[in-house]
Amino acid sequence: MKKLAYLAFLFLGIVWGTNFIFVQWAAAYITTGQIVLLRALFGVVPVFLYALLSGALSFSHLRHLHHFVVMSLLATTVYYLAFARGTVLLPSSVAGMLSGAIALFTFISAWLFLREEPLNRKQGLGVIIGFLGVLTIARPWTATIFDISGVLYMIAGSFSVGVSFVYAKKFVAPLKLPTAALTTYQIGIAAITLAVLTDTAGIRAVFSDNRAWIGLVFGLGLCGTGLAYVAYYFIVEKLGAVTAASVTYLPPLVAIMIGLLVGEQLDGFDIAAIVLILTGVAVLQLATLRHKTVASRNKRDTVQVNIDDPKGKSCTATG
Repeated sequence: MKKLAYLAFLFLGIVWGTNFIFVQWAAAYITTGQIVLLRALFGVVPVFLYALLSGALSFSHLRHLHHFVVMSLLATTVYYLAFARGTVLLPSSVAGMLSGAIALFTFISAWLFLREEPLNRKQGLGVIIGFLGVLTIARPWTATIFDISGVLYMIAGSFSVGVSFVYAKKFVAPLKLPTAALTTYQIGIAAITLAVLTDTAGIRAVFSDNRAWIGLVFGLGLCGTGLAYVAYYFIVEKLGAVTAASVTYLPPLVAIMIGLLVGEQLDGFDIAAIVLILTGVAVLQLATLRHKTVASRNKRDTVQVNIDDPKGKSCTATG
């Protein structure tokens, strides 16, 4: 079963890394809003079936609808729209590199809005290194190489999904609802919202090009959204959350390889940028994991002391 989980890990890295080129193929025919609408519509199908077959859905969940609406906006509608618009304005490989910074913005969002723990030196170092990578891609000190608004869209999308993790931890996680159900509601509500707000005039144009519609329907929708979430749950269950989180290293690398295959040019700054971003994420994640491990060990020690000495008396050794 673990072998299957590692295959799911590889699948997830590949499909998330190919999302950027699929967006660009579809954008030649339809708007980014239409791309995201179709992505959500086709993406919700596998997640809904998975949740339905696993018995995760319940009408009793409707009382938490307001939380599902917020999550649909932060983690799907705004996130996907910002990433789609950023990807259209940038080379797919560069957009993929910037997606690697999601972990940085997630941490920053948690630090800003939760304030559970102070920022330690290693975490701060990881954030600084990662943002140096983002700055290296943007290169504001040079003449315009990339459309800076594309970089800003990618940052906005990363920040949106980062805030969604914070919101989920504070308001959704305590509800103890099945993850498959939460994701079904999240993507489903986003699909409804996008269907209402998106101008669908000319949306059928994407189906005039086989490469564009196959990439959109199967690459972005069914695989890149629907099956990707199912695979992620499977990885968390079989390999643990820490291993699942490390899948974020693969999509930028896959996006770079695809960009090179389609003729996109990368220079030394781009290579340095991805190294800085991934190094920053690695330092940040390792520092956070170590911090949690130490905190957990201290908590266990405190519990053990309380068990051994329930009255809380302290003993002082003298020599």
